[in-house]
Amino acid sequence: MRKTYKYRIYPTKKQVRQLNETLSECRWLYNHLLEMRKTTYEREGKSLSLYQQQDTFSLLKEQRPTLKGVHSQVLQNVAVRIDLAMKSFFRRVKAGETPGFPRFRGADRYDSFTFPQSGFSITHDHRVRLCKIGSLKMVYHRPITGSIKTCTVSRASTGKWYVCFSVECAPERLPVTPEQVGIDVGLKTFATLSTAEAIENPRFFRTEEKALAQVQHKHAKLAKGTSERRTHRKAVARVHERIAFRRENFIHQQSRQIVDRFGVICVEDLHVNRMVHTHCLAKSISDAAWSQFFDHLSCKAEEAGRVLVKVNPAYTTQDCSRCHHRHAMPLGERTYRCPRCHLVLDRDHNASLNILALGLQSLGLGP
Repeated sequence: MRKTYKYRIYPTKKQVRQLNETLSECRWLYNHLLEMRKTTYEREGKSLSLYQQQDTFSLLKEQRPTLKGVHSQVLQNVAVRIDLAMKSFFRRVKAGETPGFPRFRGADRYDSFTFPQSGFSITHDHRVRLCKIGSLKMVYHRPITGSIKTCTVSRASTGKWYVCFSVECAPERLPVTPEQVGIDVGLKTFATLSTAEAIENPRFFRTEEKALAQVQHKHAKLAKGTSERRTHRKAVARVHERIAFRRENFIHQQSRQIVDRFGVICVEDLHVNRMVHTHCLAKSISDAAWSQFFDHLSCKAEEAGRVLVKVNPAYTTQDCSRCHHRHAMPLGERTYRCPRCHLVLDRDHNASLNILALGLQSLGLGP
């Protein structure tokens, strides 16, 4: 399986300049290759292939000598990115969708480059050495297990630099456990388990909303196009980054605890993109980050050898978990009261029991 290890790096001022120059050259090449694809398709009705574009690099280096300061495999990866973007575009067109054509990248819209095979190494003192850039200080907070395949250097919107290593390794299986759980996500509580446990919703964005409003208000008063406004953009980005870090840390911890405890995990197959169209709840739904939680849960479960089942969420709130009687419930009613068997249960706990029953049924383990 493939895993990614991400580390913070601290380049010197000279190395920051070299990294920014590398990004600038990659961005220029990306826009140039995209323009060539677009022009060729408009004139001849066919698209250039990946290898046809990579064959032109020797001529491009003669016309633009600054490209020689970038590792050759990094330049080849730029062509691969263009090729993947065009294949995705045409695939969606054939499927009947109306996708947007791949866009040209502005100065701040190209923030990573990749060494696909070679040109990088980790030294004995846990520094990362990049070809044509040098040795960079790296916070090696956890060891890498497996065979390193690729190395990607990225720049965050706050100006921080990171390096990501894609590693091929054997999955770490956990001991088999017979425990089963159904999980119902919500807004009042982040998640309710069929074991009657509730995970509180931390509401990270709501907590930082006042601080974000203050920096955005100050940012709005700065004149557009000035260096002060460009510098202050990092202050706004730092607040968003802090929210994202806290949310991701919370989701990592909760998903790890669930995967470690349960052998069968049943969750809702939610379409969050459609749910955020409800404007009165869109901000709270985005803040809860259910999709991110399900993605982390799925990855950890697959590596650990757990069974993750996604079930249709329709009527899981309205059905009685004991007698399966169905009756409508308004969103504000938090207690489920069955008129047939007189079951009185928390609304989310009842839904989690239904989700577990549906998941077991799909696996052939329940009625």
